[in-house]
Amino acid sequence: MADQVTTHTELVNRAERWLKSQGCGVAFRDEFRATTHTGEQPDAIGWRDGLSLLIECKVSRSDFLADKRKKFRQDPAQGMGDWRFYMCPPNVIRIDDLPEGWGLLYALPKQIKKVHGYPGNCGWWHKKPFEGHKRAETQMMYSALRRMEVRGHLKEIYEGVPTLEVVSKCQTP
Repeated sequence: MADQVTTHTELVNRAERWLKSQGCGVAFRDEFRATTHTGEQPDAIGWRDGLSLLIECKVSRSDFLADKRKKFRQDPAQGMGDWRFYMCPPNVIRIDDLPEGWGLLYALPKQIKKVHGYPGNCGWWHKKPFEGHKRAETQMMYSALRRMEVRGHLKEIYEGVPTLEVVSKCQTP
């Protein structure tokens, strides 16, 4: 199919957008390289109201099978994400391939199809399949905030949202 998502980068960008559409106010994609003590660098991870959602993107079956050998996959307590999903083109991964607790999303040309493991209504909080490794997640957030501090942007969180008047003054030569 000509419109089929075929590259890892395309999948990762769609995963980040999907996380935001699921209410994640903050989401990172794999371009953000933060070092965690577990070694995990998720393709996409987002946070919403005390929860973390992780997405691993796979464009091939061999990539999916190799993922199973990672130490944080073999020991789920070492993995990030209260909710964990694989995202792939249709049929690269099947439901019966999934590790316990994982969800599956198919990237169709115009939508992300929820195939398995997606909670309904308030299930995000009451039926979490994992307790994400909060130290690794905090290390990732710390790295992002530290970068903002070093570049002088962290102070902006205290200043609130600029008004149109302030924005126009900043744009005036």
